[in-house]
Amino acid sequence: MKIDEIFAENVFNEDAMKKYLPDSVFNSLRKTIFDGSPLDTVVASAVADGMKEWAIKKGATHFTHWFQPLTGITAEKHDSFISQKDNKLLIEFSGKELIKGESDASSFPSGGLRATFEARGYTAWDPTSYAFIKDGVLCIPTAFCSYGGEALDKKTPLLRSMEALNKSSLKVLKFFGDENIKRVIPTVGAEQEYFLIDKKLHDKREDLVITGRTLFGANPPKGQELGDHYFGAIRPRVAAFMKELDEELWKLGVFAKTEHNEAAPSQHELAPVFTTANISADHNQITMETMKKVAEKHNLVCLLSEKPFAGVNGSGKHNNWSLITNTGVNLFDSGNTPLENARFMLFFSAVIKAVDEYQDLLRISVATAGNDHRLGANEAPPAIISVFVGDDLMEIIKSIENGGKFKKREKREMKLGVDSLPSILLDSTDRNRTSPFAFTGNKFEFRMLGSSASISDCNTVINTIVAEELDNFAEELSSAEDFNERLNEIVKKTLKEHGRIIYNGNNYSIEWFNEAAKRGLLNLPSTDVAVTHLSDEKNIKLFEKHKVFSAAEVVSRRDIMLESYAKCINIEGETAYAMAKKEIYPAILAYIEKLSETVKLKKELDSSISCKSEIALISKLSDINDNISEISDKLSKKINEAKTIKSVEEKAHYYKNSVLSLMNDLRKYADEAEMNIGKSFWPFPTYVDLLFSV
Repeated sequence: MKIDEIFAENVFNEDAMKKYLPDSVFNSLRKTIFDGSPLDTVVASAVADGMKEWAIKKGATHFTHWFQPLTGITAEKHDSFISQKDNKLLIEFSGKELIKGESDASSFPSGGLRATFEARGYTAWDPTSYAFIKDGVLCIPTAFCSYGGEALDKKTPLLRSMEALNKSSLKVLKFFGDENIKRVIPTVGAEQEYFLIDKKLHDKREDLVITGRTLFGANPPKGQELGDHYFGAIRPRVAAFMKELDEELWKLGVFAKTEHNEAAPSQHELAPVFTTANISADHNQITMETMKKVAEKHNLVCLLSEKPFAGVNGSGKHNNWSLITNTGVNLFDSGNTPLENARFMLFFSAVIKAVDEYQDLLRISVATAGNDHRLGANEAPPAIISVFVGDDLMEIIKSIENGGKFKKREKREMKLGVDSLPSILLDSTDRNRTSPFAFTGNKFEFRMLGSSASISDCNTVINTIVAEELDNFAEELSSAEDFNERLNEIVKKTLKEHGRIIYNGNNYSIEWFNEAAKRGLLNLPSTDVAVTHLSDEKNIKLFEKHKVFSAAEVVSRRDIMLESYAKCINIEGETAYAMAKKEIYPAILAYIEKLSETVKLKKELDSSISCKSEIALISKLSDINDNISEISDKLSKKINEAKTIKSVEEKAHYYKNSVLSLMNDLRKYADEAEMNIGKSFWPFPTYVDLLFSV
């Protein structure tokens, strides 16, 4: 197998287009893809013909408009290429079918944008993301909207935000005089963390099957404290999975690059090469789906839940975001000339201001019930937003604020103490893994995303808030008599007024939480609290101004997120109740019965034989079971009460404060029971079984 021979073999990319499209059609489509030019319907028909011919030669029999509804995963409806005329079979695929499809939208989340009986929804071809063949089906990436034109998906707002950011960036860049820059594109590389566990063990746990995470489970005697799994030798079964995963992703044009063992036992990571935000979002969805499919072939299950196991690392994905011009310039490269440095500082300042002014939106963009379990633990940043900039940039910022000169430090050489090894030049700053939003050299790394999340949400927010600040900068620069003087004023003022968001220290420390409060930074610890701010007036104004969301779309997304949060906890609560009542409670009773029989037999044999330990354990387990029974009943009652609440906001708060808290109480007693009864009596696989079996 040669990578260059299989890479993108199932993608209708430029190479395939050149082969199957007339030159004029190819050039017209290319202008649409790279310049945003409108697509002619005549061109679309020719593209459809070429795409169909290519797909059929690849063995495809069906096509689908592949879209990303507000469920967070992808959706597809398959149609075959066949039709008939005069009772004769025809193989057809028209430009109309390529450009637009119709899907029943009634069962997808809409947040009140449409009534249940209003079933019509439309999918519209996104020519900027290449079509591909998956499982013998031609998949056409599309946007998804309602009959009234409201966005019902993740792709549409992302594309809108990219266009807004492009316009605002060009407004600013025109002042720097580079006439060759015609377009600015946000690029993203999304690192993906995941767990692999044995399928037979997975299927024996109702919580993993239903919710994707363990609702019960005592900590194993060994976790990740020795650090021996992190970047360790990849075990054969996992290596075989990774090899097939790479091959399948490469065939689909996904730039799968780096793979390694992560910190927790059975945890791993895959990182891709950067590409445009829209394609990166599509590729990440393809990656998550492919991970699950390939895992099953190896009798494994890929867990993408943010916190599948309590007490060990959860899984996230680092969203590496940058801005690239059509001329190949990274706008977050400081450059070698004063003009390039000035441009860098202006764009850098725009990001600092955006993050500070819209902390709430960044937090909301990663808010889910699953991610709440992960944020603030030892593997993820806290819910308080801050920006890490490193030592050199911090010195530059201070010199700008104080009007002094920046003395650039020479790169230090790291001596390794072994003559045969070369010396290594240190980077200007170390990495701060606790920072939510870190500048890591020509890009910003947003580290708060949960592993199962669509990266479209956070990138829609980042693009929009940066577009807003660039817009404001452009307005200020337009009235300047002296460009350089005004630019310096803007940078100095911005960094001074928004410097509170910059923090290079340990984000886990109590001192930072206290300091953040003094600085007036937001702390939105849970999804139900954070999401209510989505529809704040300033946020609606922002999204409306840049035509990313209408007010109705913002409110609908707020309600969908709150409803999804409540539904997630409801499902987990119902599952926890069922497992406690039907599996854990009877298992403890059985062990108590076994102990009681032992005591009885001992007494019958010789009344003087001590039964102290058995009686003490019987008493302890009886108390535990009483608590499990009592809390389970309370949990069931609270779940039923929650279902009667009409307000989505009140319902979300109720699930968090009443249902989730009882689930945690129930888990405490169940986990204690697990540590005190015989393994053969415990009804499902333990953490030791799950984490150390692959």
